[in-house]
Amino acid sequence: MPDYLEIQYVVEGPVATITMNRPDQLNALTELTQAEIRHALDRSERNPEVIGTVLTGAGRGFCAGVDMNALGSMSEAGERTTANFDHLRANPGNPDDDPNYQASPTYFLGLRKPLIAAINGAAAGLGFSYATFCDMRFMDRTAKLVTSFAPRGLIAEHGTSWMLPRIVGPSNALDMVWSSRRIDGEEAFRIGYANRLCEPGTCCSEAQQYLRDIAGTSAPASIMMMKRQVYKHLNRELGEAMAESTRWMDESLARDDFKEGVASFVEKRAANFSKLEVVGGDDQ
Repeated sequence: MPDYLEIQYVVEGPVATITMNRPDQLNALTELTQAEIRHALDRSERNPEVIGTVLTGAGRGFCAGVDMNALGSMSEAGERTTANFDHLRANPGNPDDDPNYQASPTYFLGLRKPLIAAINGAAAGLGFSYATFCDMRFMDRTAKLVTSFAPRGLIAEHGTSWMLPRIVGPSNALDMVWSSRRIDGEEAFRIGYANRLCEPGTCCSEAQQYLRDIAGTSAPASIMMMKRQVYKHLNRELGEAMAESTRWMDESLARDDFKEGVASFVEKRAANFSKLEVVGGDDQ
C-alpha cells in the first residue's frame, strides 16, 4: 500500500473517506493528487467491507481546482500536460469496461459503490467538476461553488457540460458556467445541485452517516445495480431501459439477497445481505 502524500484515506466500518489534503492551497489538484484519489477509490471498490466513499477537503476548502502552477505550465506549453505515477496505477470500477467511464472525473460514474462529495468550502474549476460527478452532494450552508472556466478563457471542461444540466437543468447550468458567480449552499440546494444542506462543519459527518444508514438497510448488490441503471439509462429510450431493467430484475429475484430481504421483513429483523465480491485481489 503506497503512502499518500496529498490525500488522506480512512476506512471506518462501512465508510471510506478520502480527504484532499493540501489545505494551504485550498486543496488545489496536482496530477499526484488526482492519481492518489483514483488509487484510493480503487481500494474502496475492492474492499468488501466498504459500502461507499465520501470525498471532502481539508481545512476551509473543498477543492480550488487545478493547481495554478500546473495551469501556468499548460499555458506555456499550449496544451495539457501529464505525468506518470506507476506506483498509483489503478482502474477503479467500470465492470462493463464502458468507454464513457474511462476519463477523469467521468470514471466516478462507473464506480460500483456510492461516492458522495462533502462540500465543506470553496469548490471551483476541476474541484467543482469532481463534486458534479459524484453521486450525491452534501454541502455546508456557507460553502461556495464557482465554475471558473470562462474567466480563464476556457469552456465547460471535464464533462461538466454533459453532467451539470442533468442535475440543475440547462438554464441553471448555463447561468453557472457563463457568469461563474459564487453560489452558496442555500442556492445550490434550491436549484437541486446539493442533495443535503448542512450546517457549517457537518457535511462530511452527515455524508458518512448517510452511508452507514444505507449499509444497515440496503443490499450492496442492489445499490450497485441501481447506480448502474441510473447512469446507463440516462440516454436510452424508455423501452430499451425497461427491457434491460426487466432482465436485471429477473436476475435479482434469483439471488440470495432477495430471499434474505423477504425473510428479514417477515421476521422483523435486520437483513444480512451479501457483500460485493472483491474485484482485482485484496485491498492494498
